[in-house]
Amino acid sequence: MIEFYSAATPNGQKVAIALEEMGLAYQLHPIDLMANEQKQPDFLAINPNGRIPAIVDKSHGDFPVFESGAILLYLAEKTGQFLPEDPKARSQAIQWLMFQMGGVGPMMGQANVFYRYFPENIPAAIERYQKEGRRLLEVVDHQLQRHSYLAGDSYTIADMATWPWARIHAWSGIDVTGLDALKAWIDKLAERPACQTALVTPASAEASDEERAQQARGMVTR
Repeated sequence: MIEFYSAATPNGQKVAIALEEMGLAYQLHPIDLMANEQKQPDFLAINPNGRIPAIVDKSHGDFPVFESGAILLYLAEKTGQFLPEDPKARSQAIQWLMFQMGGVGPMMGQANVFYRYFPENIPAAIERYQKEGRRLLEVVDHQLQRHSYLAGDSYTIADMATWPWARIHAWSGIDVTGLDALKAWIDKLAERPACQTALVTPASAEASDEERAQQARGMVTR
């Protein structure tokens, strides 16, 4: 059994996808970010960085794992799934996972902050992160023009990590016109049952775009 601590964010969704795809039994513990539950002592004992997601592997001596990319690697190695055994193919999957962790997630996350949440309108910051987000998605599109999935022709944890971010490009204000391979890949993964389940694990409360932005704005300025 995996204890899964998460919220309705792309980083949480990527781990939910992995748990579902790998067929692992897990117990979901929704974390209320607006109530600052991720900063409480019980959660900090699992993840000292005070961010979701995090897991505790009950079958491995209550072993905690934090950072979404590290969790994906841990689960892939635990199950022997979605991470190739061949050293070169394995490295390619890890390279694209790191590309998401170091680029796509942080840049699109900052685009979200300055485009949607930040109390001041700073055009230079918005443009900087949207342009970089677009550039990174162009890199993904170029790769997908030549391969079915990010790390080649097999679906891996790199796809699980990148899809939740790529699919919300419009929320980040990033135009993906002309990135047809990217859009086809987004649509293809959206048909996978695990991806569909991850979007409601945990379910987010119904809210308008402005209400969601207002909630997140409170976290940014806290």
